[in-house]
Amino acid sequence: MTSVYDFTANTLEGVPESLDKFRGEVLLIVNTASQCGMTPHYAGLQELYEKYRDKKFSVLGFPCNQFGHQEPGSSEDIRSFCDISYKVKFPMFEKVSVNGTDTHPLWAFLKHAAPGVLGTEDIKWNFTKFLIGRDGAVIHRYAPTTSPSGIEPDLIKALG
Repeated sequence: MTSVYDFTANTLEGVPESLDKFRGEVLLIVNTASQCGMTPHYAGLQELYEKYRDKKFSVLGFPCNQFGHQEPGSSEDIRSFCDISYKVKFPMFEKVSVNGTDTHPLWAFLKHAAPGVLGTEDIKWNFTKFLIGRDGAVIHRYAPTTSPSGIEPDLIKALG
């Protein structure tokens, strides 16, 4: 596998979706959680999505319950929370594991392509973000504490 377009993930509705659907777009792929101190990042992610989606940009949200069990709900619970609390319109996928033996293949690819601090590949917490170029390659990995607005300068460059 050489790009994010080679992977498939289930939508929150349980439908397998090839990420090839997003070919040619700039993407921001994020592991999310509804009960995290950084959950307000949803607002900034939605803001970026609304601001740049007409330039072929999308945010892809991947809920994860591996950090402090901060995403305990069902797909229906997650959809409801995102809709009511943050009016999220960007694509959301089923809960995934981003670390360990059950790591989703997309996340294994992302972590290998852009290791974190000191070269470690593990995701450290919710809201780790990966900026993906139009070619499907990882441009940059951002720490959970990096706000969506902090990514905007790199996003603008990637959009060309």
